[in-house]
Amino acid sequence: MTGFGAFVAQAADAGALVVQPRMGMAEAARMRDGLLATRGAAAVTVGTITLDSYTRTGDLDAARRALALGAGLNGYPIATHPVDVTRAVLHGVADAGFPVQVRHGSAAPERIFEALLAAGLDATEGGPVSYCLPYGRTPLHEAVACWRRSCELLASIREFGAEPHLETFGGCMMGQLCPPSLLIAISVLEALFFRQHGLRSISLSYAQQTNARQDEEALAALGRIADELLADVDRHLVVYAYMGVYPRSPGGARLLLEDAARLAVRGGAARLIVKTTAEAHRIPTVAENVRALEAAAAAATAERTRPRPAAPPDTGIEAEARALIGAVLDLDADLGRALVRAFAAGYLDVPYCLHPDNAGRTRSSLGPDGRLYWSAVGSMPIAGLVEGGRPPILGSAGLLSALSHVQRRYDGRAPRPAAAPPVPRGLPAAR
Repeated sequence: MTGFGAFVAQAADAGALVVQPRMGMAEAARMRDGLLATRGAAAVTVGTITLDSYTRTGDLDAARRALALGAGLNGYPIATHPVDVTRAVLHGVADAGFPVQVRHGSAAPERIFEALLAAGLDATEGGPVSYCLPYGRTPLHEAVACWRRSCELLASIREFGAEPHLETFGGCMMGQLCPPSLLIAISVLEALFFRQHGLRSISLSYAQQTNARQDEEALAALGRIADELLADVDRHLVVYAYMGVYPRSPGGARLLLEDAARLAVRGGAARLIVKTTAEAHRIPTVAENVRALEAAAAAATAERTRPRPAAPPDTGIEAEARALIGAVLDLDADLGRALVRAFAAGYLDVPYCLHPDNAGRTRSSLGPDGRLYWSAVGSMPIAGLVEGGRPPILGSAGLLSALSHVQRRYDGRAPRPAAAPPVPRGLPAAR
């Protein structure tokens, strides 16, 4: 087998963690330079073309006007650039030794899938839930229909000998403060949706949260459930470096990234989406992305030489995730209809998500050690599984504190910059 999934599997067999940036530039030449720099990093890498917001929301006229006026775009407008332009970006860069994935964020991605396939690409990501609920107000049933057509389009190229790859974003819902069992359930359910609509190379995502041991337990559970329910597809796990409020200090940001790499190794993931030391301040440069890739790869290599820690204790994450998945699968043999019905019934309910199709009756809290707990489970079928003595529902001050927990902790751990040497008496300070 060839393609994105095969490349990651070969790297994993060789004992390497594949590292990947989030990178997208509107100008074709800059996008090509970014891919070349990623390929040339001292790490096992895959490339990323991240799309702009206009393309993500389907406003291609606005993307076209922005390109014509030279206005700034926050990503690559793949459905607006002529296909020959995108092929030129990829020529001599993307190949079996350096596959490239398109990342987008669209609830209705058909035009994006058409454009990436026309350019010769066959790897992308997202999902009918994870790219609908957090990012807008598209009705869930519409997103499900769009994703069904998009999956079938992507899967259709298998008849020409390609093995397209699709990564679920379900393990990253809202970026933070979503307890692991729901992340696992949505990631697995989206993967099952992909398989039902023809995909045979799939990755399942999980975002680094606020407690490393809890994350290790979650990744182990995700791997076991995927091995059971997706045994007939090529699959791997992918970890995202923390997606919430990022440390402001370079030292804190690097420590957090290194912990993400260690988590990926200990949790059995094959790929890591990195973040840079600039995340809290601005869009990172290509050079900053390359440094992040190399730092993550070095941390992963070092982690593999350390004794394997004892497995984390079972706190019930897997049992909760299995209950959620089972309840959804019992609703309908068609995964799309089952997902819509699950949200309508509150069987799936994402805390702090304001989408009209989300019941909004669940809440989570953060323990002193950074563990995420359910404070309220609404109608989700896990009430009997959640540990007793639930923490109180967060008020506004508590929520703000929880959102900045990781930033404060890692900035507090960061090495302080060396003090400037004292200026000798009688000499003016340098200007």
